[in-house]
Amino acid sequence: MDTYASILLWAIPAFMVLMAIEILYGHFTNKQTYTFIDTISSLSSGMTNILKDSLGLVLVIISYPFIMEKISIVKIEPSFLMYFLAFVCIDFASYWNHRLNHSVNIFWNRHVIHHSSEEFNMACALRQSISAWIGFGALFLIPAAILGVPQKAIAILAPLHLFAQFWYHTRHIGKLGWLEYIIVTPSQHRVHHAINPIYIDKNLSAIFCVWDRVFGTFQEELDSEPPVYGVLKPVRTWNPIFINFQHAYHLILDAYYTKSFKDKLRIWFMPTGWRPEDVKKNLPRFSTTDLNTRKKYKLNYSSKLKIIATFQFISINFLLFFFLYNFSLLNIDFKLFFGVILFVSIFGFTSFLDLYSWAPKFELFRSIFCLIFLFIPMNQFLLDFYPVSTIIMILYFLITLITSLFYWNKLTRPILKENS
Repeated sequence: MDTYASILLWAIPAFMVLMAIEILYGHFTNKQTYTFIDTISSLSSGMTNILKDSLGLVLVIISYPFIMEKISIVKIEPSFLMYFLAFVCIDFASYWNHRLNHSVNIFWNRHVIHHSSEEFNMACALRQSISAWIGFGALFLIPAAILGVPQKAIAILAPLHLFAQFWYHTRHIGKLGWLEYIIVTPSQHRVHHAINPIYIDKNLSAIFCVWDRVFGTFQEELDSEPPVYGVLKPVRTWNPIFINFQHAYHLILDAYYTKSFKDKLRIWFMPTGWRPEDVKKNLPRFSTTDLNTRKKYKLNYSSKLKIIATFQFISINFLLFFFLYNFSLLNIDFKLFFGVILFVSIFGFTSFLDLYSWAPKFELFRSIFCLIFLFIPMNQFLLDFYPVSTIIMILYFLITLITSLFYWNKLTRPILKENS
């Protein structure tokens, strides 16, 4: 985890630079693909995923070393060939894991966050899940285990494999000729993020598009069918924590309200989007059927609220970088408490952006809780070793406290109609 935190200190600024280039290009060519609040939501989602991975919040039910020990028939010595085979195996595993997420109701909850934006840009790549709490991905690495690919190679290449998927989340790069037959390109991934009927559940590969071509899930981007982005059941929130568990919440409701005991059991393992007939009738849920009349989720914000959103985002990023930079020096209790502070901070300010009337009240109690946390005896070392950082944190929480009082009973979330 210490190594992962260190890698992120380099990867995050690199992602930010690439996004800045994309934003500037969109601005100067009058083809902007970013909207302010959607981008804030995407980046906030990325922060929650970083926290979850850094803290190791996953229950591994089967590990790669265990599988390799049981089924390996050869052992590959470290070499370029070994790392290449390991990368191909990771990519193969990624395809099937991705396909599972798109195919089964309960597993869609692990992935819906990535598709939830109604825009398509590099920021969307950072919409990563925090709801994948059960670790079973090693099952898809059986080919690597048979070949005896060492765990160290998998651990090194897995983050690189994930980071390599960032660049193709863009609308500014067209088709790439012969590369379209080898690697996943922006054109192919635009198809994957689209909700047009012809595009749904297509192009599931991560790096090499050969898997889609071999297993029948490839679809070329068509000039006659411009991609429309998002999910069929719009999430209608900027809060990444709500988005992460929204689908599971709806499954729980459907399982509870259906009268069929059989449906209560099978709803979790049916194809994504399946619902029992009785709850579809009695508990209708809006789903996009006409792409031409669909309206994106959008709320009206004053300049003050946009300034608050910017301030919150910058401040929480400061907290996150403090956390990652000092990760190896912090004890486990502090890591968990600080992780909670970051999670509730992201939850609070994105709920503010959703204009929930309860958001200022939540922010008030969140600010008080965080200020208390900074001064409990276990955190005396903060004042001793990080006095400047501690003062910045205190100022941040005091400002959010004042802001919550200013907006007390002033936020009103509009009623969202089904066709909006």
